[in-house]
Amino acid sequence: MGVRAETAEPKLIKLGSSLFPHNGSSSWVSPSGHFAFGFYPQGTGFAVGVWLVSQSGNTVVWTANRDKPLVSFNTTLEFTTNGKLLLRTGPGEQITIADVAESAASASMLDSGNFVLFGDNSSSIIWQSFQYPTDTLLGGQNFSTGDILSSRKTESPAIGDFYLSTSDGQIVSYPYNLAVSEDPYWTVDARDLNDMGLLSSYDAFTLTLASNNISSDDAKNETIIYRATLDVDGIFRLYSHSFGNSNISTVSIMWSAIKNPCDVKGLCGVNALCSSNGTNANCSCVPGFVSINREKYSGCYRSFNNEEGCRGQEPESIYNITTLRNVKLILILASSLGSIAFLCALVAMSSFFIYRSQVHRYRKLSETAMEEFTLRSFSYNDLEKATDGFREELGRGPFGAVYKGTIAQGNQTIAVKRLEKAVEEGEREFQAEMAIIGRTHHRNLVRLLGFCMQGSRKLLVYEYMSNGSLADLLFNGEKRPIWRERVRIALDVARGIFYLHEECEVHIIHGNIKPKNILLDDSWTAKLSDFRLARLLRPNQTGTISRLGGSSRGYSAPERQKRMLISVEADVYSFGVVLLEIVCCRSNLDINVSTGDEILLCSWVYSCFVARELEKLVEGEEVNMKTLERMVKVGLLCIQDDPSLRPTMKNVILMLEGTMNVPVPPSPTPLFS
Repeated sequence: MGVRAETAEPKLIKLGSSLFPHNGSSSWVSPSGHFAFGFYPQGTGFAVGVWLVSQSGNTVVWTANRDKPLVSFNTTLEFTTNGKLLLRTGPGEQITIADVAESAASASMLDSGNFVLFGDNSSSIIWQSFQYPTDTLLGGQNFSTGDILSSRKTESPAIGDFYLSTSDGQIVSYPYNLAVSEDPYWTVDARDLNDMGLLSSYDAFTLTLASNNISSDDAKNETIIYRATLDVDGIFRLYSHSFGNSNISTVSIMWSAIKNPCDVKGLCGVNALCSSNGTNANCSCVPGFVSINREKYSGCYRSFNNEEGCRGQEPESIYNITTLRNVKLILILASSLGSIAFLCALVAMSSFFIYRSQVHRYRKLSETAMEEFTLRSFSYNDLEKATDGFREELGRGPFGAVYKGTIAQGNQTIAVKRLEKAVEEGEREFQAEMAIIGRTHHRNLVRLLGFCMQGSRKLLVYEYMSNGSLADLLFNGEKRPIWRERVRIALDVARGIFYLHEECEVHIIHGNIKPKNILLDDSWTAKLSDFRLARLLRPNQTGTISRLGGSSRGYSAPERQKRMLISVEADVYSFGVVLLEIVCCRSNLDINVSTGDEILLCSWVYSCFVARELEKLVEGEEVNMKTLERMVKVGLLCIQDDPSLRPTMKNVILMLEGTMNVPVPPSPTPLFS
């Protein structure tokens, strides 16, 4: 089988050309007829993309604006007279397909499967679909550092659950939406992908299929086209499409990155189990859960209809009291009858007190059976001993210091916060933290273990966070944390805030979100701490009056500084500032910069965004530029002066994950105006 290069001249598409979904002009075809660009049907609408043409069924290899809604039959795809490629979806409504500043002179659907826009001559390509891969790579298509290949959803071309990228000379695959995806479920050295001579790498950072995509066998009069696709199930596969005399193709899997589909992390979704017969995955729910959607891998949810379904039993039925086996006590008894009588009395009295103690404990437990967790009450002496006389100070805030300690029972390391402020504010601080943190339980919130309230002494006991604060990581480290870790930390923080705003029992405004109050545990999971300004919102209440001082200047929303009614959007603003700090690894106010324009981070970031110079924000660091742009846009949306223009934390998470389109942010108001 010989490999031949593509020699056909491109068929040029002239300015002013148009396509329509419902007539004979719905696509532009390559010279060989193997590839087409235009409208293809999807669900109840249409999408725009490139597909491999076959009478046995077309195969979509690229989709434009894949996360935007499908378009209707009355949409027009237009290559305008001024050289722009766009969709007209209604009067005055248009969607750009090719976002390029330069105007094109012509376009073409090439035999390689690459749709291109040409400049002044047909050899000057100013835009090409190969630069923006979706879920498939074709021959001659580079896959470089910063590029991402994302699987599609089962029911639409939108970004699915898995992605593939390059990192340190390796090709790696991750799940998108798992809470923790630090380790790839598949990895391989880029230089090892040479199966059948069809996959190769130019260097440690660029993957390409064989540069000549189309091969032929003259004896069999057969044409073969290869593609590599990250499928819906998260497995990267190499396919061949063999065309004979007719335009009917035979599709074969030539290579698969993973043999057992259950090796794909998160394939079955949350709370689900995966089993495999070698080729197909079978998903089932863990006991007590039911499938969200039996027709696709969506995970499972708890099998009760509402909160009452979980509380329908009497408290006593929640706990099982088991009689322990008898413990034999070997006693050396005196032979006298008096000794025996004394021991019997002693045993009887002991049994009575033990019984009364157990009954008391059981009653106390029953009274709190509806609570998820019970906070432990410590004495001051307990905590003084645990901290060795409050010897090792971890940090200090406006309401007191935090000390490291160890609980002897279980040898657990703790952090003890001793409230030292004035009685009025200290009382409010203590009551707020007790009321709020004691009822919140989330992997991205620092857990409150207990408290001490002994006279004027008020202390809180937290889980110990071994890796310090986000401020230490971003601003005080010798080198920047790697990009992937920063992206994960940003999502951790966003999920913690979302829980406070929408998922916990009482909706909460945190009120003090900044890097010093974001702590990192031993696995570098980011967790929100310091609820000293937290506000609980009653049902149907949307805001509360701020009593904020000046300690969080730079992170405070404008409405807080003006002592106006505040809402959860104030936390969104603070998160936006923190997000931009995570991106740039610098504080929002820094006078040790090269130019005055860089002093205020938010203003500088917006200037770089408008000038399309985002690479300045990361100082030559190797990052995913698409993710960088997405994070910057989200951060700028969050810091809008008007609270109504800020996104919800739910939408922030969806945008950061890449599952929701990020609109272009307007100019934010400078923080220190």
